[in-house]
Amino acid sequence: MQMTMKYFTYKGVNFSTVSYSEECLSFAENEFKVLDDDVYIVTYPKSGTNWMIEILSLLRTKGDPTWCNTVPIWLRSPWYETLEGQSQIKDVIVPRVLTSHLPFHIFAKSFFTSKAKIIYILRNPKDILVSLFHFSKILCLYKDPENFQELFEDFLQGNVLYNSWFDHVKGWMQMKDNNKFFFITYEELHEDLRSSVVRICEFLGKDLDESQIDLVVKHASFNAMKENKMSNYSVIPQDFMDQTKGSFMRKGITGDWKNYFTVAQNTYFDKVYQEKMKDLNIKFFWEQS
Repeated sequence: MQMTMKYFTYKGVNFSTVSYSEECLSFAENEFKVLDDDVYIVTYPKSGTNWMIEILSLLRTKGDPTWCNTVPIWLRSPWYETLEGQSQIKDVIVPRVLTSHLPFHIFAKSFFTSKAKIIYILRNPKDILVSLFHFSKILCLYKDPENFQELFEDFLQGNVLYNSWFDHVKGWMQMKDNNKFFFITYEELHEDLRSSVVRICEFLGKDLDESQIDLVVKHASFNAMKENKMSNYSVIPQDFMDQTKGSFMRKGITGDWKNYFTVAQNTYFDKVYQEKMKDLNIKFFWEQS
């Protein structure tokens, strides 16, 4: 089994040596200064992070795509806990929109005494697993799994980057009744992007008219992002993300897991899911169908 990629742990969470260090994570947790007008997009990987960056970028410009078409997505909203992100933040336009994959227990301490807001996106973990399987082949941060079954087992055990999806969600859902915290699912964005954008505007106190909202929805569509070189990661160095092995903007659909899971895998996944999520008392969008 190829294990070329080295992971290390910080406070019990797996990180890649490529974009993280003990020092930058400690800085992100303990010394990073959250500003009162900051907005943080927080996700477990492959949950719709870049989609939300695009939406918030377009909300800033009232639907005008010029900024999205000229500035790379990762510079518009850097990951504040990464080595690269920490060097990019000084150039971010205020009010800042910053991004993070950090679990709740190591998020910036200064957030909790600030007026800053968080938008947390969740996605059906079965679809995350399939997306991760393809993503691991192209992004240098990840170990490339031998096969789907191997990643399936690692994912359920939390033996992956950023650890367990279940822990990530349960950690952040402690904030669900806080008025600085807004959560939405990838599935809701997919089913009705327009009403999702309206809800996001309400949370952020943004006042856009109908035609501006239409423009946001149009330019934040999967196809618009797939065509936009600044959003589809085609301008990132190949040694960091090798899109000859797969596409960053792959399908943008829900339910793709049905094309990958065996009946046995699905039964087992459901069993683990029920067990891990039983105390949460929240019914997520994908559980309703």
